[in-house]
Amino acid sequence: MRIRDFEFNLRELAGSMGDFGTLFPLAIGYFAVNGLNPAGLLVMMGLANIVTGIIYHLPMPMEPMKVLAATAIAQRWTPSLIYAAGFGTGLIWVILAFTGLVQKIAALTPRSVVRGIQVALGIMLAIQGFNLINTGSIVWILGAVSIKFGWILGIIAILIVIFLRQNKYAPAAIVLVVLGIGIVGFRGELPQAIHLEFTLPPLTRFSPIEIWQGMVLAGFAQIALTTSNAVIATSALITQYFPNRVVSEKKLAVDHGVMNIISPFFGGMPMCHGAGGLAGQYYFGARTGGTNIIEGVIEISLGLFLAGSIATLFVLFPKSIIGAMLLLVGIELVKFARDIKLNEIAIIALTVGLSLATNMAIGFVVAIGAHHALSRWGKTKKYVG
Repeated sequence: MRIRDFEFNLRELAGSMGDFGTLFPLAIGYFAVNGLNPAGLLVMMGLANIVTGIIYHLPMPMEPMKVLAATAIAQRWTPSLIYAAGFGTGLIWVILAFTGLVQKIAALTPRSVVRGIQVALGIMLAIQGFNLINTGSIVWILGAVSIKFGWILGIIAILIVIFLRQNKYAPAAIVLVVLGIGIVGFRGELPQAIHLEFTLPPLTRFSPIEIWQGMVLAGFAQIALTTSNAVIATSALITQYFPNRVVSEKKLAVDHGVMNIISPFFGGMPMCHGAGGLAGQYYFGARTGGTNIIEGVIEISLGLFLAGSIATLFVLFPKSIIGAMLLLVGIELVKFARDIKLNEIAIIALTVGLSLATNMAIGFVVAIGAHHALSRWGKTKKYVG
């Protein structure tokens, strides 16, 4: 272990906040719609962050599994069904890792598909960020005049990021979080939202039938998305950010399996890594495993002492600030398309188009099939000619 593998400073603190934009919206849904226990979700996420930081010595984001979260929120799943689906995906990932299937899938995935997934994810994050800025208007009543402050705040947040992203003493992410809390306080909503009380994560149960139900409803679709975004694309992005630090697809797969087998029994949501979260952390300053440890301590503290307030605080936090962060991280991910070659454009375009039109899992699978079909056709044509 090297000292610089773990740094604890303002830059790493800012980096730890870089993927909050992917957490806030889905966590709010889990709390408000599904009734998940905030203490369980945050404490287990915090523990996973700390353990992951210690293992990898690198920034490694922890995010909600997006297909599972979106389906569970839309269909108003019970908490036990969510925990069961997370456990089911954990079992699948252990199988994929130790049978060697995940390495075979990674070997079959060409660089053009990885780039396509990164670009598609960047566009999705940018669109989501734009929508949050657009819908996150704060209306202030001044006498008879109402002022919509959302777009103004979004532009201010973008400028803060541009000018302070690499500032040692006032990193952009920290400034934005303080600004957001300050706005909540200025509106007079902070005192009534905060209720300090000590809360432990719950012990939770679910049935084998619920495991199967959760997998059929969303779990199997989530596996394909996790394979593309949280395993293959994340491994590739780590190599780009940290060329001397290789993290294999198998190691990430084992990681996904273990954390999702354990956390559901203590109220933890289905979790994964993700290229978008990693890009967000790196963009705002994360460079060492200290980022994960800092974020883990923050999440555990929130879960243990503010479980009764956290859902309200998340809702009150200005959406325009989160939107600005997502928008800029999305643009950063799209920049990885700069090194594409002419013969990769068609597959990248197919990956991006299908991912945006349907979902990333379909884009991933179809693009891999198209790449190998074209490669085989090209070899056959050459041989015949």
